[in-house]
Amino acid sequence: MNPETSPTARALLALELIQASPGITAERLAAKLGVTDRAARRYVGTLREAGIPVDATRGPHGGYRLGRGLRLPPLVFTSAEALGLVMAVLDGHHDAGDPTDLVGSALGKIVRALPAPVAAQAEAVRRATAPAPDRYAARPDPTTTADLVQACSAHRRVRLGYRSEAGSAWVGEVDPWAVVVRHGRWYLLCHSHVADALRAYRVDRVHDVEVLADGFRPPADLDPVAVLEDHLAVGWEFPAEVLLDAPVDVLTGCVPRALGRLAPVDAGTTRLVGSTSNPAWYAGQLATLPAAFTVVGCPELREAARRLGRRLLAAGSGP
Repeated sequence: MNPETSPTARALLALELIQASPGITAERLAAKLGVTDRAARRYVGTLREAGIPVDATRGPHGGYRLGRGLRLPPLVFTSAEALGLVMAVLDGHHDAGDPTDLVGSALGKIVRALPAPVAAQAEAVRRATAPAPDRYAARPDPTTTADLVQACSAHRRVRLGYRSEAGSAWVGEVDPWAVVVRHGRWYLLCHSHVADALRAYRVDRVHDVEVLADGFRPPADLDPVAVLEDHLAVGWEFPAEVLLDAPVDVLTGCVPRALGRLAPVDAGTTRLVGSTSNPAWYAGQLATLPAAFTVVGCPELREAARRLGRRLLAAGSGP
């Protein structure tokens, strides 16, 4: 540690070290702070004078740990821990029981600050939970996400380093409008200066972020979720037009916006217009809708629907 670091900063760092390592000895605390054992004890005294309950246990297994009181002691999170915790709340996190994980570390601090009876129940659930990891989850780097969120908030242009699903890499400047979570995936909704158009990029594929000095003005009354849903429904390789045998008001709540836009043809028929890069996936989504349908045009989508139909017929023809 810098020898010019103020006593207040050292006391706060001592608090973070005690939170992160319950039972830390005065000798280890002193080594982490770069001070003498006596000075480390003085910083613990400073924390106690500030009303933070720090218990000390003597003996070979003794050390400092935060006590439990009526007041919640300050929780000192790193920015990565704090954002990781928010991300866990939004899309679920299966490593929260691992103390070496960012979210697990933050959760441990919260559990240690709870009253003993509540903490015992929380810790029992934490230890007994058997996670079922999502093999398809794509959680972005917390630091990268934090940089993008801050750039959105400050209305600052950024230079992105990006790698597409196909493996091609590029660097370009964008105006970041919003970071949106959709079905467990994190997207950056932005205006691309290279394409001079609206774009949505997967945050987990962003490998470099440089915040630039140039500012921008986002669209007025921007609804990031609605704009993202509409964007993901158009501009893909295979255009899709489908006639559905149901009124538009019946289908409105059943058809995800990412499949396209609905428009009434007549009282009992609705047209769905969208696009996809994966006809097999699109055909599978159509099969879940509560209406018969006919694919208009797009031979790739028609063939995908035929293959799906043959599979379903085969599944129903068994003994």
